[in-house]
Amino acid sequence: MKPFIRTDQYNFIRVQTRKLVNGHSTAKDADVIKALESMVLESILSMFLNISDEQKQVILPVIEIHDKEMAEKYFAQLKQYVIPFDVSEQAVRKLFPKVKKLSVPHLVKLDLRDIVYLSWFDNSISKKFIVSSHENKLSGIYGSFTGINQKGICSLCNSIGEVGMFLAEIKGKEQGTFTKRGNYICSDSQKCNENLTSLEKLTDFVEHLKG
Repeated sequence: MKPFIRTDQYNFIRVQTRKLVNGHSTAKDADVIKALESMVLESILSMFLNISDEQKQVILPVIEIHDKEMAEKYFAQLKQYVIPFDVSEQAVRKLFPKVKKLSVPHLVKLDLRDIVYLSWFDNSISKKFIVSSHENKLSGIYGSFTGINQKGICSLCNSIGEVGMFLAEIKGKEQGTFTKRGNYICSDSQKCNENLTSLEKLTDFVEHLKG
């Protein structure tokens, strides 16, 4: 079977499964556990618009999970059905034609199944780059990034953690004018990717910055 789970969906399944594990460790009432299992399964399946019976069989074992060990085995089994982030060095370079001597991460060293969006900071030009995908089309933005040395809410993953201000320069309505747009995002993009359980905020962020 081909991979059919996006990385953000996989992350969502992990969050829901942890709820199930916590429920088994705290609740004593069988009816409460049964209700929790139904809720978790319904929440997970609702993410997939046209899930096949074969794909559903991959998801269904989630309701049999009682502890962390079973959860980790389930996640490992599920990982083979996660769709890798579809990107190449050549594709990244095409997104930033105006950036001279663009430094692109070594993609072969990354597990692209862990990536909802690709991001890195280029120290040589002091710019942070973000590459995302929407409707199978890659999009790239870059700008300054300034850490604030305190915790805040990330506008991409909506989690609380170490954040910084990302600012991109956008062409103004009049020729030769520019405006800056941005928001607070996680300083650690790897952690941010792990926390992303939906594409909505990421897509909104990119579209806002691209004007």
